[in-house]
Amino acid sequence: MKIVCAASVLHARAAFAALGDVVVLPDRAISRADLLDAGALVVRSKTRVNAALLEGTPVGFVATATAGTDHFDTAWLDRAGIAWTGAPGCNANSVAEYALTAMALLAANASSPLPGKTLGVVGCGQVGSRVAKKAGLAGLHVLRNDPPRALRRPPGDDAEYRPLDAILPRADILSFHVPLTDAAPFPTRHLAGCRLLGRLKPGAWLLNTSRGAVADTDALQLALARHCLAGCVLDVWEHEPAGLPDALERAALHLTPHIAGYSLEGLLNGTLQCRRELARYLELDLPDWTPPPGALPPPPPPIALSGRNRSPCDLLAAVLAAACPIPADSAAWRAQARTAADADDLRARFDLFRRTYTARREFAAHRLLLSDFPDDLVDLLAALGFQIRA
Repeated sequence: MKIVCAASVLHARAAFAALGDVVVLPDRAISRADLLDAGALVVRSKTRVNAALLEGTPVGFVATATAGTDHFDTAWLDRAGIAWTGAPGCNANSVAEYALTAMALLAANASSPLPGKTLGVVGCGQVGSRVAKKAGLAGLHVLRNDPPRALRRPPGDDAEYRPLDAILPRADILSFHVPLTDAAPFPTRHLAGCRLLGRLKPGAWLLNTSRGAVADTDALQLALARHCLAGCVLDVWEHEPAGLPDALERAALHLTPHIAGYSLEGLLNGTLQCRRELARYLELDLPDWTPPPGALPPPPPPIALSGRNRSPCDLLAAVLAAACPIPADSAAWRAQARTAADADDLRARFDLFRRTYTARREFAAHRLLLSDFPDDLVDLLAALGFQIRA
């Protein structure tokens, strides 16, 4: 069986080799003609999977190595009898680590420590629940909002969910972790619009690592201009990579090109989950694929820092940003965006940035060599998964 894989699917050729003949193509270049003799398709979010791509092809299985599936026309896939799957939770820890790092950077920028602040988490699934847990470890008071989850109450979920109206006046930070949907009764498109932003606690910070259209660009720009929002970090925005007004680009403390979930571990998890589902579809009992020696980069070098004459607020941001380099990634992307010749060049640069972004490792892969650090901060870093060395 021919398996067509998008180039952004990490280690696709090696991982799927035991299941069929693998053809790897650029994500946005995959066409219906490429699928006329294919049985399966594995992509990421840059490939739109719908009738225009698949109708009249023999493809019976499609998968995305991403947690979200809003680039799939799932209703059409169901009608066409095509099996489809995502990789829920594959990069949840990666996004949660990004979100906590963003909070620490906002706190350091404002010289306003995180402990004691109130965080509103909007969307408490795979990612949001991890954000809430990590934020709690860091001393934040967490308020959760997730109307669909509150209604269905998965077994073992005893969290307290609050309406947004009860959270917005209290939240010092608001972080979005919802899918993009227009469906009633809980649509999320432009959820962060003028009405929501106007009810926020003055001086609040906002994070969006979910989907760009969850936040209304004009409303977000207005809230920052009028100082209803004191700061924001955006990993996603409407109509990315284009569509971001210069004023909003300048106002965001950090801006990264949809890479919050792009840790090496998150990317690899997405590939492995798609492989398992394709093997199950083909009724093949195969062991999980493991990257061979040399396929993955060596462990990152130790992070060595001294805490002498530095505040705990600055130290936390420094350690987290050394592992999750939001400031460096933001600066690199902004330089690329500002020098793009036109919209096509901007999109090409956006795709290249994401395609080659595979070196980031999650906290647990990092060793810390710390001196003169407060004991409670060392304990927090250990609880977040870092390897602590004296």
